[in-house]
Amino acid sequence: MSNPRTGRCLCGGVRFEIDGPARPVWNCHCHRCRRWTGHFMAATNCEYDDFTLVEEGTLRWHHPADDPNVAYGSCRECGSSLFWQVVEPPPEGPYVQTRCMWICAGALDTPTGLWTERAIFCAEASDYHTLDPAIENRARE
Repeated sequence: MSNPRTGRCLCGGVRFEIDGPARPVWNCHCHRCRRWTGHFMAATNCEYDDFTLVEEGTLRWHHPADDPNVAYGSCRECGSSLFWQVVEPPPEGPYVQTRCMWICAGALDTPTGLWTERAIFCAEASDYHTLDPAIENRARE
């Protein structure tokens, strides 16, 4: 890709590039994404090899005790939720795409060239949020 997508945290202590295609945005309403971002997670993903950390001075990886196969990346200085990945694919389970990096769409610099394709885990959506009828809404994934 001649012009990679770029992104960063609020303070700029973590910066990254996507040098390849990124999937359309999915809005995830699962309880974990809601707790991690403070709302639903609007995320895209890319092949792991297309993702580069340009600056990682304030990057903090969090590995939840109840799901050790997942790592969440955030900025320890400003607190921005940035991306997550499956670090060790389980032999079976919910992780369909394991060789990718999931990136919070709000961390990308604009214009992104992306669009919202669907919402997932809508059965877990907060009661204050109105789902968008213009996109596909799935009760689970």
